This record gives sequence, structure tokens and C-alpha cells, in this order.
Amino acid sequence: MAINYVCRHCRTMIGRIEASQVSESQLGFHSLTPEERRDIIAYDSDGDMTVRVTCDYCREALDHNPELLLLANPLQ
Repeated sequence: MAINYVCRHCRTMIGRIEASQVSESQLGFHSLTPEERRDIIAYDSDGDMTVRVTCDYCREALDHNPELLLLANPLQ
């Protein structure tokens, strides 16, 4: 199982963890609500996990231009 971290805005691959022994609590996922989990975490048919987060570039752009959050896909 691999865990892929991808930017939710620009879809840039941020990182990947190749470990079968990593638990969700070690990654901090245990503190997410069910709604947050549905929004952030997805599983593919191979059993890999994709975690949608915001990269530094997009975070900076959104911090300087908060009106972009009103758009469906602000930073594509």
C-alpha cells in the first residue's frame, strides 16, 4: 500500500509513502471527522491511498488572494 499526497488545487504530487506498516493514527487521520475523511482521503482499486492537501505554492496564492476560494477550481 502506498500513500500519495496530492495538492487539491493544482494536483501536484507532493510526496509518497511506501509503507505497509504505517497506521492511520501515526499519520494523524484518526483525528479527522467522517466528513473530513471523505473530503481528504480516497482509495483506489490497488489499495493505495490518496490524501488531498494544499501545497505551499497554492497556500501562499490563497493567502494573498482569498477570493480564489469562491471559484470551483481556483488554481488549475
